[in-house]
Amino acid sequence: VTLLHAFLHMRYSLKYFDKMRCLRKRSAVSFLGVLVICLLFMNLYIEDSYVLEGDKQLIRETATHQLNPERYVHTFKDLSNFSGSINISYRYLAGTPLPRKRYLTIGLSSVKRKKGNYLLETIKSIFEQSSYEELKEIAVVVQLADFDSAWCEGMVQDISQKFAHHIIAGRLIVIHVPEEYYPVLDGLKRNYNDPEDRVKFRSKQNVDYAFLLNFCANLSDYYVMLEDDVRCSKNFLTAVKKVITSREGSYWVTLEFSKLGYIGKLYHSHDLPRLAHFLLMFYQEMPCDWLLIHFRGLLAQKEVIRFKPSLFQHMGYYSSYKGAENKLKDDDFEEESFDIPDNPPANLHTNMNVFENYEASKAYSSIDEYFWGKAPSTGDFYGIVFEKPIKISKIKVVTGTEDRQNDILHHGALEVGEKIVGSKKGRKCTTYLRLGEFRNGNFEITDVEHKVLFDINCMRILVTKSQKEWLIIRSISIWTSQTPNQ
Repeated sequence: VTLLHAFLHMRYSLKYFDKMRCLRKRSAVSFLGVLVICLLFMNLYIEDSYVLEGDKQLIRETATHQLNPERYVHTFKDLSNFSGSINISYRYLAGTPLPRKRYLTIGLSSVKRKKGNYLLETIKSIFEQSSYEELKEIAVVVQLADFDSAWCEGMVQDISQKFAHHIIAGRLIVIHVPEEYYPVLDGLKRNYNDPEDRVKFRSKQNVDYAFLLNFCANLSDYYVMLEDDVRCSKNFLTAVKKVITSREGSYWVTLEFSKLGYIGKLYHSHDLPRLAHFLLMFYQEMPCDWLLIHFRGLLAQKEVIRFKPSLFQHMGYYSSYKGAENKLKDDDFEEESFDIPDNPPANLHTNMNVFENYEASKAYSSIDEYFWGKAPSTGDFYGIVFEKPIKISKIKVVTGTEDRQNDILHHGALEVGEKIVGSKKGRKCTTYLRLGEFRNGNFEITDVEHKVLFDINCMRILVTKSQKEWLIIRSISIWTSQTPNQ
């Protein structure tokens, strides 16, 4: 009954359901027959990407930005598990279908701006900041999402002239979706008291991204979303690959490489069809970046997984909406090549009294999280047991944070160990070599492979004197050299 009630309130299908109601009054149609008809209408809904009026409660909670992911995750997975692509005809304005699957697709959607145009600079940054080997593993898809055909033709000419080599090499595609495939964009509900033209702009933007995601679903293993006014960090693909490798075996929906809007949001490509459908379902409800947060939560990733430093920077001065000024910058962005740690797979443990959920694992990554323990005593430790013996070239440990500058390791040392014993869960090293002491809460050492002659199985941070202050281990970074012979 609940299912029927939901289906009988589908938007854009009222006239069909009026006929169905009359039919039910005039004839003795079986319950099963009615259900089949409803399912057929739902299929039409899925293909045309309309919003279910029966999901009013879900939409209301989404619109107030108070969606409960735990409550709806089962429903979303079951009723909205759209694994198929949306039936749209794309126009290839430049380039051809990719001859082979890549590692990463970079998606950009662009419209005509009243002031400024940054698309060409963004494409240039993507290619210039990538090495020759990295270029082999990426595909760039540019969607010209403006209905002004003259503007689209002009942009295609500029792109084709400046990036002909990349188009010929099959790593750059320019596409367009005809206006006829778009849902209604006028007379939409005005959530958040937005003016009508603002609602139309952000609603169309949601549809633009949905169509772009739909196109990119099978091009690569991973997909990263960018805006058309972004500058990239040097060798960003290598950095992304390192991060993905470090998350191997753990569940994630979205990895973030910028803290701004929907810049630098990384997804598994197999999630793109469902994300595309999700954006279309709620295209008029709220801006894209808010919908992306709800999508992550509905698929049971509760926490933001964001990496620092950021790999992408917003460079546009004028917004694509009315040419308004937009000076947003990511202060965690580093453009020049930076050395991302390897942090090989390891088991982490400590005998310190951990505060709430600031567990040991949160220090062993570049995620913006940290370990936090209550006042440690002499002999307390934070231990790392590597899954395989490794050669280490560099180690860096940072304790304390900007707002808790006294929660550092005031007296401590860093040691590496060998001769591992014990079962898988209780593995530990029997012999340790001290590499040095902490200074002002930090520790850093290079050329470790020349100072340590054995393959390293363990590493530990040792408290050498009790302190009254609590201890934050903000980050532990390990760079490896060649893999030792097994």
